[in-house]
Amino acid sequence: MTLALGKVPYNILEEKVFTKLGAKDEAVLYGPGIGLDSAVIDIGPRVLVVHSDPITEARKRIGWLSVHISANDVAVCGAKPRWLLPVILLPEGAGEEVLDEITSDIDQAAKEIEASIVGGHTEVTPRLDRPIVITTAAGVVSKKRFVTAAGAKPGDLVLATKSAALEGTAIIAEDFEEDLRGKAVPIRIIERAKTFIDEVSVVKEALAAISTGGVTAAHDPTEGGFLGGLVELAKASNVMIEVYEDKIPVRSETRVICDALNIDPLKLISSGSLILTVKEEMFESVISAIKREGVEVRMIGKVSEGSGVKVHRKDGKVEVYEEMIVDELTKLWEKKV
Repeated sequence: MTLALGKVPYNILEEKVFTKLGAKDEAVLYGPGIGLDSAVIDIGPRVLVVHSDPITEARKRIGWLSVHISANDVAVCGAKPRWLLPVILLPEGAGEEVLDEITSDIDQAAKEIEASIVGGHTEVTPRLDRPIVITTAAGVVSKKRFVTAAGAKPGDLVLATKSAALEGTAIIAEDFEEDLRGKAVPIRIIERAKTFIDEVSVVKEALAAISTGGVTAAHDPTEGGFLGGLVELAKASNVMIEVYEDKIPVRSETRVICDALNIDPLKLISSGSLILTVKEEMFESVISAIKREGVEVRMIGKVSEGSGVKVHRKDGKVEVYEEMIVDELTKLWEKKV
């Protein structure tokens, strides 16, 4: 079977990837799994949290994005990202200025989160049509303090920060600008949407929320969008998550752009938002900690027994999702190609 663009389906990951993990190591507390994007490794009184991620669907500021996207997955476990190892793959014919732009962006992003570049790899790779950056991020946290996407419990409340589809909106505004102009999307909206890329980091709010002790599970929704992130969290925790569309924050610029292209903002890559499940009695403490960081946050639903994600749409329809969601950005690129 030929695999489609985007994330590999859950069933294939479980059959072809998660069954082939090399030697067993008792120090690995959490390894690969649906919704478990970071490894958690026992190193004594603390754990080492490690994550790798590629940037494949953006063309602008890919070095900067690569750092923040990878760092996010370390931070949502409660560990401050400290060490970064970027792998830079350049297409044939790329000039030194391309490499300089990427490494300058990596340097800027690393300084923003106070992380160090400690290794990596750089090469010119045959048969690439654009640069690709893959970054590994790592950090440490107390063994008593870390969280994963696997800790949600029935009765927990579900919180969401900022807005769904921030990254996707910004990428579309940059890479599909001509298409949007052709559909009469105002220039001012396109330009505002481009600035959303500056908000993709969730490091400060994730660390602040988890430090309260009230967070049971955390996940940053990337490919597959906000709903994809919820599905992964539900699978990791073996629970049902029930949310309401009218409570999920979506900015007006995102709505205009998604309406113009006839796509669902809740299925559009959503780095920059943070999904948390919290103990009901700690709800106010977590909310306050996030707001002190200057970040908007809302309660969007609740965790219950069962499986999958139940979405109450604004029009009264109820949708249930249990499988991987194909990102709307992937569909747009398929049409463009």
